Amino acid sequence: MKLINPATGESLKEVRETSPAEISSALDRARIAQIAWNAKALGERLAVIRRYHDLLDRDAERLARDLSLEVGKPLQESKNEVQGARGRIRFFLEQSEKWLSPQSIRTEGNTREEISLDPLGVIANISAWNYPYHVGVNVYVPALLAGNAVLYKPSEFATLTGLHIARLLHEAGVPEDVFIPIIGDRIAGEALLDLPIDGYFFTGSYRTGQHIAERVASKLVPVGLELGGKDPLYVTDEVDDLKKVAGAVAEGCFYNNGQSCCAVERVYVHEKIYDEFMKHFEAEVRSLKVGNPLEAGTQQGSLTRPAQLAFLEEQIADAVAKGGRILCGGKRIPGSGAYFEPTVMVDVDHSMRIMMEESFGPVIGVMKVRDDEEAVRLMQDCEYGLTAAVYSRNESRGRSILGRIDTGTSYLNCCDRVSPYLPWAGRKHSGLGTTLSWLGILSFVRPRGWHLRTP
Repeated sequence: MKLINPATGESLKEVRETSPAEISSALDRARIAQIAWNAKALGERLAVIRRYHDLLDRDAERLARDLSLEVGKPLQESKNEVQGARGRIRFFLEQSEKWLSPQSIRTEGNTREEISLDPLGVIANISAWNYPYHVGVNVYVPALLAGNAVLYKPSEFATLTGLHIARLLHEAGVPEDVFIPIIGDRIAGEALLDLPIDGYFFTGSYRTGQHIAERVASKLVPVGLELGGKDPLYVTDEVDDLKKVAGAVAEGCFYNNGQSCCAVERVYVHEKIYDEFMKHFEAEVRSLKVGNPLEAGTQQGSLTRPAQLAFLEEQIADAVAKGGRILCGGKRIPGSGAYFEPTVMVDVDHSMRIMMEESFGPVIGVMKVRDDEEAVRLMQDCEYGLTAAVYSRNESRGRSILGRIDTGTSYLNCCDRVSPYLPWAGRKHSGLGTTLSWLGILSFVRPRGWHLRTP
């Protein structure tokens, strides 16, 4: 399999894909290794993951550079991601003992009742390319701490990063058969779905997530799906510093080239402040520096998948044909590499694909709204339910608006952020299950009830 630098179109490396027969053998080895791994004390597993946390810092420069080379994101964003992943690991190191330890529930006469937590067994982690360190540690770190073995399939667009992850986990002390990288594209993923694995955890598109859920449904094993979004943001007329808010909204729209499941993908602005907001917002977007991901100061690199260029062009053409107007950007940048101009569209509505389909790129549609009721109706008019954001200096008003939106995460006066202390869970087409927080830790275990009677 050839690995391509999307910023130049040049080949980075060739790697050997894992065959279906090798994947089946990997499961057999993992089943045996998982028993010994789970037999270790939780403290031993915590020590191993702590060493992994430190190794990520030791190799941070190399990890960030290879991440930028294979996915096209600016080098500083790659560095931020590696360090951000370490922050999430620290959460799991701090919290796992509390939530994975057995609990004494009550005593009645000569009978004690307790709850213990068993690992699922061997899980498949089919991961994503847009934030491979972030979305990876959300799954494989708590899974390993809980005593599971992991068959880890990185996205084919983030293979170098996946191999780095495996290398460092093994160096930290995770046995090679407890964490096994599965290298390949869709064929490797389908081979994992064919096997009797004890749980499937996927990050990616709704369509692929739906396919996975349908393929493994008869197995009756846990399935975690962290899928996409068409995340709305509403700027009310109660905002103190519109320039500051416009900058924050632009970052929410265009960070990582808009290739984030929780990126802002639709913006609604109260008509009273619309003109002033758009003046600042347009200036902010026009100021974004697009260029070589490895050059200092670059804010937008290339798209990771060149095929996305045509998809964005189709969304924009559809909007223009229906009356939408390009305020800035609107087209791919000529030359080598998958570059697209940061794009803002106005005079848009919900008949247009750009306001209803996940874009996953540096494009955004902005609508003027009359009041909160119209904003809520439009924000709710979507098949996704990952995040929603409101900017208002009135917390009561903001919470009231957000409480009416069916979404897993609500942001007031912020957007596009993730905390390991809070659950990450999508609703509707945005997914099933939970990662992060104590709820995410419990996604990788099965409860066992104990009735212990003294003879």
